[in-house]
Amino acid sequence: MKRTGRCDRASRRAGGFTLIELLVAIAILAVVAILAWRGLDQIVRGRNIISQSMAEERVFAQTFDQMRIDVRMAASDDEAGGPAVSVDGGALQIVRAFAVPPGAAPRLQVVRYRVSNGRVVRYASPPLATVGALRRAQRGGESDAWSALPMMQGVGSIDARLYVPKVGWTTNMGDVRGQLNANNNNVKVPQLGNAPVPRAVTGLQVSIGSRSLARPVTRVFVIGE
Repeated sequence: MKRTGRCDRASRRAGGFTLIELLVAIAILAVVAILAWRGLDQIVRGRNIISQSMAEERVFAQTFDQMRIDVRMAASDDEAGGPAVSVDGGALQIVRAFAVPPGAAPRLQVVRYRVSNGRVVRYASPPLATVGALRRAQRGGESDAWSALPMMQGVGSIDARLYVPKVGWTTNMGDVRGQLNANNNNVKVPQLGNAPVPRAVTGLQVSIGSRSLARPVTRVFVIGE
């Protein structure tokens, strides 16, 4: 009898797993699968976040690079008939030189950066050849002749501050006009008659706030350089 019992137990083990053993194995596999899925999901999410951050950095870099070009090519206050760089009505305005072929008459261009429907848009006037056309472009809105280039989206705000010598950083255009009048008066002194009129605004600070960023991104530019 004892020998027969041993043979029965041996035959059952050789026949396969019991139901309890199968349930335990399935439970372990389910736990491993869940942990693996969570790990893979975190890796995918992390990769997406990194890709999105890199794309946003490229867009920020392109926007600030274009601003740097516009600021570097800013006209003098004499050429602009007033401050070449100004902040008014929530828009950053720059009067800049327009690239023309060699030998062609010089042209100016008015460029504005403003937020429209959550996008930073660069508006640019056509090349301006007369003082009247320049004044109309400076004081008027963007007409159909202007180009509109969306620079980046998801923007909550764009803030600009101007650096005025002896005043510091300001958003008050009254400070800018006061500096411009002082510069013009100083040029009238005989010994300074041949000196160029200094710029009323020598620096520009731009901060762009994005909904995906904890704090705005800020850049500082030197006017005309």
